[in-house]
Amino acid sequence: MDEVNESKQMVLQLGGALKKYRKEKNMSLDDLAELTGVSKLTLGNIERGETNPTLAIIWKISKGISLPLLALFKSEDPVSLYRAGEGLRFSNDQKNWIIEPVFKSNGIEMCRAYLQPNSSYHPEGHHVNTTEIATVMTGSIEIQVNEEIHTLNQYDTISFRADCPHAYTNHTNSETVLHISLTYGF
Repeated sequence: MDEVNESKQMVLQLGGALKKYRKEKNMSLDDLAELTGVSKLTLGNIERGETNPTLAIIWKISKGISLPLLALFKSEDPVSLYRAGEGLRFSNDQKNWIIEPVFKSNGIEMCRAYLQPNSSYHPEGHHVNTTEIATVMTGSIEIQVNEEIHTLNQYDTISFRADCPHAYTNHTNSETVLHISLTYGF
């Protein structure tokens, strides 16, 4: 399956999972909009597979319904292969932070993240009691957790509570690639 069709399939899968959740909870689009902070129009477009939502929108939905991010993208295949640069990718509004979901297993989500040169990414706080583990695969990065700044180079790893303020900054002229794992505390 080519990348465009695979991305469209994932968007349809997200829309189907969201609609299923809403119907199981006997919620209207208005109820879901109030719960997530995402507009009714946007939620309807996602459910119908008519839009490819940004990472910020998907995080709002995930937090609002108290489900891990990748729970919205379930795979029924017994073997899943995710090649770098292929398949589903989400970016922030500035397009300088891109994540590729990789796996979800036993309450742990893994993704690849790419931070463009000379840029920063300030995510919204994650679910309460979520632990984030980030390993630099290529490049170097500064990660600010609360007020403390940590500089990581290739293969360095950091673990921190992801429900607190944190930010990623790439001061180099090259893209930084990270492997990120999230463990949810619910």
